[in-house]
Amino acid sequence: MKLSAFNFDLPEELIAQHPHDVRDEARLMVLNREKQTIEHKMFKDVLDYFDEGDVMIMNNTKVFPARLYGNKEKTGARIEVFLLRELNRDSLLWDVLVDPARKIRIGNKLYFTEDDSLVAEVIDNTTSRGRTIRFLFDGTYDEFKDKITELGETPIPPYIKALRDVVPEDEERYQTIYAKEEGAVAAPTAGLHFSKQLLKRLEIKGVEFAELTLHIGLGTFRAVEVEDLTKHKMDSEEAYITQATADQVNKAKENKNKVCAVGTTTMRAIESSVSTEGFLKPFSGWTNRFIFPPYEFSVANCMITNFHTPGSTLLMMISAFAGHDFVMEAYQQAIKEKYKFYSYGDAMLIL
Repeated sequence: MKLSAFNFDLPEELIAQHPHDVRDEARLMVLNREKQTIEHKMFKDVLDYFDEGDVMIMNNTKVFPARLYGNKEKTGARIEVFLLRELNRDSLLWDVLVDPARKIRIGNKLYFTEDDSLVAEVIDNTTSRGRTIRFLFDGTYDEFKDKITELGETPIPPYIKALRDVVPEDEERYQTIYAKEEGAVAAPTAGLHFSKQLLKRLEIKGVEFAELTLHIGLGTFRAVEVEDLTKHKMDSEEAYITQATADQVNKAKENKNKVCAVGTTTMRAIESSVSTEGFLKPFSGWTNRFIFPPYEFSVANCMITNFHTPGSTLLMMISAFAGHDFVMEAYQQAIKEKYKFYSYGDAMLIL
């Protein structure tokens, strides 16, 4: 498949700028791969498609306030620092993106507080925008994280931030209700549609929930810049799958129940750790799995996802799962029916 096969015209007004008033009242498009049918529902209607013994696999990563603003020494220039990932906890070393990058050199210091209680020193260049920085902080690691949380801003996607301010509701709504393991710079957005009431109703029906962790980095959203998809390299992201989760998923698989991956990040995690017999294995490490058509999926037989932007790796994964032509037809219907796209947008269930 070529990059150009995933382009389509997306009207800007269909890119959601705000979360839905009620989590589970987003719209839901249901694609049936076997029947090649498309239905239009509400997200809370997912209840009708799952039965006792079915398993939903969810990514329990938690978004942390990764966007900081500091001032460069001497000049006082305002610099945005986007925390990507922690490299060394003891040394407070982090991979970051800086903007404007042209103003930042190795050896520069950035000041984040008036009392100089949090300072960072640039020690390496990693990419054109990327830097490695060492935080200079006099206190415990927990105190350091508290300071980051106090100063940081919820990293809602830049296409939203460009059109409106970050508001207090983003801190809650750009987070799944089951988020536990802090470490993501972006939310696993398919999970944003689950409310406590919907989870309870699914649980009463006998649906099980299996959790894994994949800390989403910017690699998920990195633009594909090569026409030949085999040449694109995904950034690595940290993932954890426990033995208990593997056992729970494999039992459902053996019993021919539905195994539903909630989100593309969940799907990428489970497809990164599969046995030769097609069962899920425990995992702890980094994955840069890039899934695009044609691809044979091993674990999940259905998935929940949002509507993705043209040419994105997320759209490519969906196309691999549901079939390229079927997905592109569904996307044209979504545009016609004015579904909302991307992080705060509507949802799709693929059976």
